[in-house]
Amino acid sequence: MTSKEPKRVGILIGREEEWPDAFIEAVNKTDQGIVAELVQIGGTFMDEDCPYDVIIDRISNETPYYRVYLKYAALQNCYIINNPFVWSADSKFYGIALVNQLGMTTPRTVALPNKYIRLKEVGPDSFRNLVYPMDWEGIVNYVGVPAVFKDINSGGRHVVYRVLDVDELIQRYDESGTHTMILQQLIESDIHIHCLVIGQEEVLTLQYDQENGRYLPQVTYHNPSLLAQLAQDARTLTRAYKYDINMVEFVVKDNLPYVINSTNPTPVIDHQLMTDEQFDWCIASTVKLAIERAHRPPLQKTLRDI
Repeated sequence: MTSKEPKRVGILIGREEEWPDAFIEAVNKTDQGIVAELVQIGGTFMDEDCPYDVIIDRISNETPYYRVYLKYAALQNCYIINNPFVWSADSKFYGIALVNQLGMTTPRTVALPNKYIRLKEVGPDSFRNLVYPMDWEGIVNYVGVPAVFKDINSGGRHVVYRVLDVDELIQRYDESGTHTMILQQLIESDIHIHCLVIGQEEVLTLQYDQENGRYLPQVTYHNPSLLAQLAQDARTLTRAYKYDINMVEFVVKDNLPYVINSTNPTPVIDHQLMTDEQFDWCIASTVKLAIERAHRPPLQKTLRDI
């Protein structure tokens, strides 16, 4: 591409429609030397050029080939939102451990061995490092019940259950297949605060209404100093990962905040969840981010830089 050609921003998406359509329309209405479109790929050659300056990834956590392509595109100096090398290494359990090291509060959490592994031929020798049987009573006593049993992977909520006792935990564990799971203390509270961070700086603070399954139009939890602290904690965690888009989820009980998810690189952005004002903020902020990263991309580490 020559310097006179517009910068190209591609987006990788799944089934979502509202955010991609609104984002592409908003970018293409700007006069900032940038155009947006859906990424089009179908088999990647090892020496082909990447036609995009920026790619926003909304689906590679569910489609492994997309993750392969994004790592290749990053090697070709395309800026990826979010860094696929970091996202590949991210997990909910690592996030919990990081939160603790940074001095924030988290629910008690245990990472569990896989019920099954993907190898076709396995036998007792494949599991010689694992203690068997697991101390289920000890695990439940540490975490407490009810507890949340969920997939360890960052991005989305693919497998999430509430378990009430040891028997139900074992049943859910037996059903988990090849998923890697964690068991997490359930913090019983109606105050769920989600902080959406764009560009590691701008923060939209949202209060989730569990009863109606969407965000409230305004935050009704009245504790300005704590809300400011949550926004800053969300920035701190997002900067630790160097994510450009991230959602940090908090639960507040007795004015004590708990980080229940430190990263979500693909937060849901649609009108079923958000008000018009909240949705429009997300579009405007991601457009601003895309323009900034297209024209002034910061250094993004790949395996080549290690």
